[in-house]
Amino acid sequence: MTRQEKVLIPLIFAVMTFLPAIASAWTALHDASERGNVAEVKRLLSAGADVEEKAGFGKEPPLCAASRHGHAEAVKILLAAGADVLLVGPLPTPAIAFLTSNMRATAGVVISASHNPYTDNGIKIFDERGYKLPDSAELEMEKMVLGEGGSGREASSDTGKARRIEDAVGRYIVFLKNTFHSDLTLDGVKIVVDCANGAAYKVAPIILEELGARVVAMGVNPDGKNINVDCGSIRPEMLFDRVVATGADIGIALDGDADRVVLCDEKGNGVDGDHVLAVCAREMLEAGTLAADTVVATQMSNMALEKYLGEMGIGLERTRVGDRYVVEAMRRLGANLGGEKSGHLLFLDHSTTGDGMLAALQILSVMKRTGKPLSELAGVMEFFPQTLRSVDITEKKPFEDIPGLLKTVRKAEKKLGTLGRINLRYSGTEPLARVMVEGEDEVLINSIAADISSIIAENAGAA
Repeated sequence: MTRQEKVLIPLIFAVMTFLPAIASAWTALHDASERGNVAEVKRLLSAGADVEEKAGFGKEPPLCAASRHGHAEAVKILLAAGADVLLVGPLPTPAIAFLTSNMRATAGVVISASHNPYTDNGIKIFDERGYKLPDSAELEMEKMVLGEGGSGREASSDTGKARRIEDAVGRYIVFLKNTFHSDLTLDGVKIVVDCANGAAYKVAPIILEELGARVVAMGVNPDGKNINVDCGSIRPEMLFDRVVATGADIGIALDGDADRVVLCDEKGNGVDGDHVLAVCAREMLEAGTLAADTVVATQMSNMALEKYLGEMGIGLERTRVGDRYVVEAMRRLGANLGGEKSGHLLFLDHSTTGDGMLAALQILSVMKRTGKPLSELAGVMEFFPQTLRSVDITEKKPFEDIPGLLKTVRKAEKKLGTLGRINLRYSGTEPLARVMVEGEDEVLINSIAADISSIIAENAGAA
């Protein structure tokens, strides 16, 4: 374990203990607001101010840039652990990654539902350089939380201090605008942006407007519970309709914490992460900025992407699902472009983690430079038929332990031949098994997916 991980792990362990309190605090605040109980709302909100007024001063404690969601309990625990806390307010997850490095903090902490309902709030942690922690550090934390030992740390004898970064929003906005070509503007471009009632509700429209775009904003009224509800990158259908209805040039659908994006062309057609990788890979190759002549993606990316990149002499490195693993492979290979079909896009020349708005700006830059609409840019690649099924499960049995499953998979792979794939995995955040089948024959892949899903459901599925 590195020296930095030894500092981070006990801090993160402390942060993990306040999740129930955060959920309770959010619910109490929302309920008081709905009842019109002004006195109760003021009492709940005053907790954060009270923490800052009473914070003491430690001796060079580690800094931790933390989102202010439910921050009262978070700050109390982190201060007790001897950490100085920099409060930034509601901001996208990639903004915390940027600020952690920019502010020379020891760690960045985000409390977010990500692309899930608000009830699934969780924690995302970044190291001092703005990268997500490796599996080894998270495993150590799990052992600590489950009482299985691990390298914990006793409470600090010094108390940290807390302060708010008043210009955090401005810093992030300037950072993102600087990733857009300085000789270009968005003058004359009409954009519909759906912020999923999440963390980008304020910054995303501002960035686009300051670059000159005419913006139609959706999903910009968060109430603490409506994050990702029938909106954003998880449910982009309303965005697609709005783009067509308003005659917009492009639609941008972010998820709750804005680290992923789904785009929409001017005709109302969805443009996913594979399309973005294809368009940006060609642009970067022609500009001589594509590092290692390689793009990194996951097992879920369509085979058409691999074929399209190969025709340009660009290699495609596949990893397991998860933007963390994409980043790890990119750093190992020296690549600077990678991402997931789901919309986590990585541009390591600019950022250390997935950033939906950053990815959207790179596509907008290509549109402006070439003068081509998004439908034409994304139309260079025709996808192979692909089906993805989710199976409710009660336990995550090893696939090799499910009777008849691997035998069925092997038979199906022979039917698909060299132009087909099957990928099985368990969701990292939900009790679901994911079954992906890809090939030339749409009827065949749907039949195979149904057979495999049925076997999993019979042996590990929910009753």
